[in-house]
Amino acid sequence: MNNNVSASNWGCEELINESSWMNIPDKKGRKRLVIIGGGFGGLKLARSIKGENYQVVLIDKNNHHIFQPLLYQVSTAAIEPSTISFPFRNIFRGRQCFHIRTCEALKVDSKQNILHTSIGKVEYDFLVIATGADTNYFGNKNLAKNTMALKNTSEALFNRNQILESLELALASDNPEERERLLTFVVVGGGATGVELAGALAELKKYVLPKDYPDLNADLMKIIVISSSSRLLPGFKERSSREAADYLESRSVKLMFDTRVTDFENGVLKLQGGEIGTYNVFWAAGVRANSIEGFDQKVYGPGNRLMVDKFSRIPGTTNVFAIGDTAYFPTEKYPHGLPQVAQPAIQQANNIVYNLKQMEIGEALREFSYFDKGQMATIGKSHAVVEIGNFCFGGFLGWMLWLGLHLFYILGVKNRIVIFMDWFLSYLTYDNALRIIVLPLKKKRHTISIRKGDIPCPQKEETKETSQQTSNT
Repeated sequence: MNNNVSASNWGCEELINESSWMNIPDKKGRKRLVIIGGGFGGLKLARSIKGENYQVVLIDKNNHHIFQPLLYQVSTAAIEPSTISFPFRNIFRGRQCFHIRTCEALKVDSKQNILHTSIGKVEYDFLVIATGADTNYFGNKNLAKNTMALKNTSEALFNRNQILESLELALASDNPEERERLLTFVVVGGGATGVELAGALAELKKYVLPKDYPDLNADLMKIIVISSSSRLLPGFKERSSREAADYLESRSVKLMFDTRVTDFENGVLKLQGGEIGTYNVFWAAGVRANSIEGFDQKVYGPGNRLMVDKFSRIPGTTNVFAIGDTAYFPTEKYPHGLPQVAQPAIQQANNIVYNLKQMEIGEALREFSYFDKGQMATIGKSHAVVEIGNFCFGGFLGWMLWLGLHLFYILGVKNRIVIFMDWFLSYLTYDNALRIIVLPLKKKRHTISIRKGDIPCPQKEETKETSQQTSNT
């Protein structure tokens, strides 16, 4: 059998050698800036670097930017995923010396200035790591396997399917215990994501179930928020936490504080000192940085974040930076590192852009200083809590500010209009046509995957089946 596999025959893993060079045009005398991650920080940096001095290479596992703050609304069928997803090739259409590669970054060789990826390696003059963070299950495999997360579009759509399927199955079930498990929705985590998701589920229960499922008693739907902290929104002021708790409780959401989850399997969520029967558990209890390999172990700080200096550079390097959720930069106000939200990433990106210009002219670099613009969280339609400095308020005014700010940061005029119309119509009617179950078609792929470890190869399957047949014989 011929072992030399060509692209015309199979799309196999061997076709892309990680040690080969990535297909990128020549720099033509420019400095090559490689950006890993197209989140808030990476996107801000990529859009701000202009001129003839740089060749920019943007690397991301997805081919689009995701507006993560609104993923919970995709999960609860309030908005379409396309309204918060923005293709990179559309954003940067027409940009000269700008290249996008959809692949997975694997390892950095800072001595050789080489980045290894799932589609080959690439040299860089400057490297910015903006890989964000993923859900932290604290080493619990069952929680990672069985709970629902909220970090990307695929997870949000899975959550939407799970919610809608649970309602359909509950309607069809004649077993009271089974129906109770299907109609119990548990949110683990009392931070902004957990509070916003619980509020959206409460709105679904109050306004959607009576109309879409008239044969189902809406009062049977239970929403529970579990927090290991003593209050909701632990990063907010006590007043905001109390307001969020009061609002959720007014929507019949059960709050459990100082409670830890230990396991979840076979429809049973186990707690320290009890258990809950449910099939629907959302995990919003923490994040862990998606830091890349290749640096000294001393560089990796708490939460797997990469330590950076006052210029956002990784120790031991002069041309490798880390920003956003990936960067560990403790300050007097934030001794455990900057908040893992959008603003630190955006501000660090702006500072790097400034310092790259300073390097070009041989001037002194500017130290990074984080300016806290405040924080906010929506609890339900027409209600949010907002903190700006010492000023704290909530209710409808807070919700309007939250609405305006999120519309401002969403890319594209069309997307802003679509989301505003979705929100406006939903606000008036509490109705939309998005509550559809769309399950992915699972078929064997015969193309090369952009992600390492996700590359089905017919040749390998054939070898595996032959080996099994031989061993059985």
